[in-house]
Amino acid sequence: MNRPVVFIHGLWLHATSWQPWMELFAGAGYEPCAPGWPHEPPTVTEARENPDAVANFSIDDITEHYAAIIADLDQPPVIVGHSFGGLIAEKLLGQGVGAGAVAIDPAQIKGVLPLPLAQLRAGLPALGNPANLHRSVSLTRKEFRFGFGNAVSEEESDALYERWAIPSPARPLFQAATANFVMHAQAAVDTANDERGPLLLISGTADHTVPDVVTRSTFKQYRDSSAVTELKQFEGRGHSLTIDGGWREVAEEVLDWLKTKDLT
Repeated sequence: MNRPVVFIHGLWLHATSWQPWMELFAGAGYEPCAPGWPHEPPTVTEARENPDAVANFSIDDITEHYAAIIADLDQPPVIVGHSFGGLIAEKLLGQGVGAGAVAIDPAQIKGVLPLPLAQLRAGLPALGNPANLHRSVSLTRKEFRFGFGNAVSEEESDALYERWAIPSPARPLFQAATANFVMHAQAAVDTANDERGPLLLISGTADHTVPDVVTRSTFKQYRDSSAVTELKQFEGRGHSLTIDGGWREVAEEVLDWLKTKDLT
């Protein structure tokens, strides 16, 4: 029986942005799926036309949504998440859900302290207005360029924006930003779990939205766990590394890592 892989996207990208990864993983013998976030419309066009469909969902709402999907699978999957999807993947794995996980440019979890200026600017479209807490927020082409496409050409960034960008709930971003000041923060992850499956953290060294220093700090949060945790850095890559012209290099690295951990 082929092992399932559950792909989880982050803010401002549609679930269908995983399609090239799904085709590659299916060819490698996996059973991939990329479910959208709660109430996410099935297409990019519909998501843009109905931004309120995803408004006000929290980190726990999204985590429980994917946990329910995974519970219906025939065997524990590999969970691959990008950005906030990476945080969700970490959270699920810490709860003992899934056989292993890959968190690509994962949103910062509770306990991570670095807050670079580039990250603050990338989050400003949502965090800049407290009233956005219960709303969905869209990026402009210029904001997408800074947060996602800074390491590719402006032409490629604009093409990615037109193809994949959608409105997303701002609430998870507020929750992550305040996690270190909240006792029972939803951005908290059980990083001390010794019984969980292997975890690979991936960062792009040119990422503005989740700078490399943030991912390296996340890696350090797992130092008290005896479970396998590894870090892979991609030099000069930005937050668009899962969807831009270099996506295959990242995806093939993930496939190779899964083989070394017998997650096939």
